[in-house]
Amino acid sequence: MAEREPARSPEQRKQDAIDRLEKEDDAWVATASADGMPCLVPLSFVWDRGTLLLATRRTNPTAVNVTPSGQAKVTLGHTRDVVLIEGTAEIVEEADLPAESGEAFAEKLHWDLRGRPTWVYLRITPYTVKAWREANELAGRDLMVDGTWLA
Repeated sequence: MAEREPARSPEQRKQDAIDRLEKEDDAWVATASADGMPCLVPLSFVWDRGTLLLATRRTNPTAVNVTPSGQAKVTLGHTRDVVLIEGTAEIVEEADLPAESGEAFAEKLHWDLRGRPTWVYLRITPYTVKAWREANELAGRDLMVDGTWLA
C-alpha cells in the first residue's frame, strides 16, 4: 500500500480549492425538484466574483429545479481529491448578467450564450465548501461555513 501524503493545512486546502475553481471547466451539479426528485448533471462553469456561473437550457430540470428550492450542490474532482460545495442557486437572465461575467464565461469556455433566449445562466453562491483527499483530511474538511471562509 502506498504511503499517503500528510494532510494539507487549512490554508493550503483553501488555496487548492480556489485554484481548482479558477482553473477547472466542469463540475457535477445536483438539484432536486419540488417533489424531491434528484437531478445530477455535468455543467461547465466559471468562478466569477466568488460564485459559480453556469448555464443550461431554461427548460432543463436543473434550471427548473432552481426555482422551487434555490439550493444546489456542486462537486469538483474525484473521490480522492474532492471539493464539495453547497450553495444558493438562482437563475440569471442575460439582461441581468454583468457584461464582464458574460465575457468571462464566453472567453474561458469558448462558448458564448449571449443572444440565445432558450438558455439561462445559473449563479451558485457557496455557503459551505469542503475539501479532502484522503481520510487524514476528513477532520479539517470544512473550508467555508455560513458563507465565510475559515482559513
